[in-house]
Amino acid sequence: MGSPDFAVPALRALVAAGHDVAAVYAQPPKPAGRGQRAQQCPVHQEAEALGLPVRTPARLRRNEEELGFFQGLNLDAAVVAAYGLILPQDFLGAPRRGCLNVHASLLPRWRGAAPIQAAIAAGDVESGITIMQMEAGLDTGPALRRAGVPIGARDTSAVLHDKLAELGAKLIVQELAEPSPPVAQNEALATYAAKLSREDARLNFTRPAVELERLIRAYTPWPGALGLLGDMVIKFLAAEVVPGEGIPGTILDDRLTIACGENALRPTRLQRAGKAAMSADDFLRGFTLPPGARFY
Repeated sequence: MGSPDFAVPALRALVAAGHDVAAVYAQPPKPAGRGQRAQQCPVHQEAEALGLPVRTPARLRRNEEELGFFQGLNLDAAVVAAYGLILPQDFLGAPRRGCLNVHASLLPRWRGAAPIQAAIAAGDVESGITIMQMEAGLDTGPALRRAGVPIGARDTSAVLHDKLAELGAKLIVQELAEPSPPVAQNEALATYAAKLSREDARLNFTRPAVELERLIRAYTPWPGALGLLGDMVIKFLAAEVVPGEGIPGTILDDRLTIACGENALRPTRLQRAGKAAMSADDFLRGFTLPPGARFY
């Protein structure tokens, strides 16, 4: 049970390990692209390529027909990785070993929808995977197996995502082969990573530069880290923290150094709306942003 790219390595690993995958559940196809044609999610596409049957219910709550089908599969376990639908209790209890979640954090830190971005934005030096026994609460179930990975100083959420997707695939195969004793999460240590939206993309230059640099990496590739200069929207893809002071948002020099609430931010890779991404040097060769101009 999964939908985005993050879940694809786990599906491949389950098949490669010889498990009998009775069904693959994924989000329904959604309109995408200029033509707004219905497009299957990555897990749906991978399942079809592997010759596996795919189910795409729009909801599971109060869906008696789907519950009956799910119960009829006579499952040993259900593997859940970024599926996108809440599993009601009747679904959680149907497999003999329950539903095992591949969660992209070291629980109980960063429960919720965006743990990868939250870890980078917070300045964590480590992230990881937790294989969790699912229960009705939001990522509150007992941990079965955990492993960590360091977060590099230049890691974006895309880089960390790929590391964790591969690690999750490895751990879920290990857990199915050699079940671990459940360990209750420490509620006192729980933190939450709320779902992100495009509204979160706007950079607030009154914040310290070190925080903004982490946000740029956390929000690459989505939802993106944006600055507004007049009517121009500029996406920040990479930046470095440098000394500097001034009114937050103000361009301080001809290298596009921007004053922040503390220190300054110097973008190293940028993208204008509708244009290709480029280095800051290339960006400035084709576009003049004079000192004193201000991002809002």
